[in-house]
Amino acid sequence: MTIKIKIDMSLQLKKDFTYSLLVPTSMGVRITPLNGQPVHSSDTFKMQATSAETNVASIASYLGLPVKVLTTFVKDSPIAQFIKSNLKSRNMVFEGPEVAQGNPWGYRHQFNIADSGFGTRGPRVQNDRAGEVGCTLNVKDFDLERIFGKKGVQIVHLSGLIGALSPETSNFCLEIARFAKKYDTRISFDLNYRASFWKGREAELRAIFTEIASVSDILIGNEEDFQLCLGIEGPEAGGKGIEAEIDGFKGMINRVKAAFPNASVFATTLRQVISSNEHLWGAIMLEGNDWQVIEPRKIPVLDRIGGGDGFVGGLLYGILKGWEPVKWPQFGWATGALATTFLTDYAQPADEEMVWSIWNGNARVRR
Repeated sequence: MTIKIKIDMSLQLKKDFTYSLLVPTSMGVRITPLNGQPVHSSDTFKMQATSAETNVASIASYLGLPVKVLTTFVKDSPIAQFIKSNLKSRNMVFEGPEVAQGNPWGYRHQFNIADSGFGTRGPRVQNDRAGEVGCTLNVKDFDLERIFGKKGVQIVHLSGLIGALSPETSNFCLEIARFAKKYDTRISFDLNYRASFWKGREAELRAIFTEIASVSDILIGNEEDFQLCLGIEGPEAGGKGIEAEIDGFKGMINRVKAAFPNASVFATTLRQVISSNEHLWGAIMLEGNDWQVIEPRKIPVLDRIGGGDGFVGGLLYGILKGWEPVKWPQFGWATGALATTFLTDYAQPADEEMVWSIWNGNARVRR
């Protein structure tokens, strides 16, 4: 039995899934200066609801698949109401407890303060996460038996950002992975290493991430993610050029596959920054024993934040749709490229044709 049959048939055997994709997340807002200006010289900002995990899920939700978000909100907060309205506009259903703010120094939704950069000036991002309500995500606040057992989920997507946010969220992600495994829900795990999240918790988080990775079906990460989260040796130093870089990544992914044989899909993106507004964008995916390599191609960039999440969202969409594996990273490459043309952190595809036109390099006007 090939890996393709394992994935596609398993997603099709159970017909009564309520949700195609489920993501646990900590929602926040991003404020961005207008017209590509830096934060320190700006007095007017655009605010948007954001999280890496809902960035991923937006590909499926905009293209018509049912998406569920597990999160937590600050009770009676106008920012929480703003976030809820945004999730509804993105065709996502959500649930989560309402946590009292407590006092002016109590809980709040995280703030992401970022400019997009321009030309030779690179983007700068500052995360302000003090008192983040998402740190309270707790398995006791959700009926996972109902969600996974009675409702049914095709794929649950876990991120290392939530997995390492707090001891509560780490356990939350671990319990979700265990429930998903119990009910034959496929698990996607994007490692998303952040050094500041891991400080002082290295041994604890290594054990948790290793357990989640051991039951995952889809593993996503770059060389830093696999090395620092799972202890896998990174790409070997070799010759220069894109072929040598790709060979190095293939060697690393083979080591990940040997360490985590339950997984059947491994993927990473390739990015070279020419300027803030021009990147070389590529991807590598191993499915079973078959490699799919997209050598970096030049793309224009309006705002780079969310490009990697867009890739993951497109990859998962291809799997959910039961397409042949060669199309998964192609669609993901294109949805990642699409995300960089939006000022939101997430891509908003109008339809599949819009995405495939990007893959095919067709930017002609459609009338």
